Amino acid sequence: MRRREFVALLAGSALPLTAWAQQATRSYRIAMLHPSHPVADMTETSRLSYYRAFFEELGHLGYVEGQNIAIERYSGGGQGENYAELTRGVVARNPDLLFAMTLWIVKPLREETATIPIVAITSDPVQAGLVPSLARPGGNITGVSVDAGLEIWGKRVQLLRELIPTISKAGVLAQQQNPERAALLQTIEQAGMPIVGPVLPDRPTDDDYHGFFAALSQVGADALFVDGSPEHITKRHLIVELAKEFRLPAIYPFRSFVEAGGLMAYGVDLSEVFRQGARAIDKVLKGTNPGDIPFYQPTKFELVINLEAGRALGLTLPPALLAVADEIIE
Repeated sequence: MRRREFVALLAGSALPLTAWAQQATRSYRIAMLHPSHPVADMTETSRLSYYRAFFEELGHLGYVEGQNIAIERYSGGGQGENYAELTRGVVARNPDLLFAMTLWIVKPLREETATIPIVAITSDPVQAGLVPSLARPGGNITGVSVDAGLEIWGKRVQLLRELIPTISKAGVLAQQQNPERAALLQTIEQAGMPIVGPVLPDRPTDDDYHGFFAALSQVGADALFVDGSPEHITKRHLIVELAKEFRLPAIYPFRSFVEAGGLMAYGVDLSEVFRQGARAIDKVLKGTNPGDIPFYQPTKFELVINLEAGRALGLTLPPALLAVADEIIE
């Protein structure tokens, strides 16, 4: 992303928290930020279902883009070195609210402003030091925590083992800067699976992904666990193709990987997560201090399986596993 695409052109100071309630009849300007998704995906007609769900929920709540809200979209282009400058520029433009996705963007935003309301979709904000508690986040931030802890990784290990009981060596596609990496490694080790292969560098290039999969093949990995780093989501088509090329069964954190041709995913329902984000935005715009709105924690998880991907890998999917799937893609 070129610097001029996201550096601030306007400056000003944010409204104090106590003034929000006086703004009930005005139009609002919302900045939407993601570290890697193209801005073309952040629309009501997005190829990604969770963005469509977000705008649909905003509509149900009475917000229509171009009428009573204006949305400015920003992407870090997957280039970590841009994130700090991106967030500084957006804050300087003084939007009424910041809707930010992933810790990579939320944390620098929180460091840049203590006054502009932030609605965040992120991993555990308590562990990251963003808020003192989920129930009472305080300050200018609220949102949705998509961190489900060790339990969800235990379930992913169980599901992949149901499909491949003979797993002997597991690869882990996880960035070191991602807080969930430690939970993933701990869960796999507790399950008695040796972890093999290289560590993927932070801010990976396409060549890094190619090298990672080639190295896994050389050490004989027979299963792969993929974390929810935003760069992986952006590169999901590449990751899925490499898993197919090296005939490596993988379980992913989100259904978008399976929709891209991946084998299976177990994780939070991102459409519901984004709907909750829209609801939090509505509360803030109607005058509730964000720090008084508890972070929402998802309770709904979905298992999505791609039969064609299983056949391409020569796998026979157990009927018991298919029976518990929330969706099967032919």
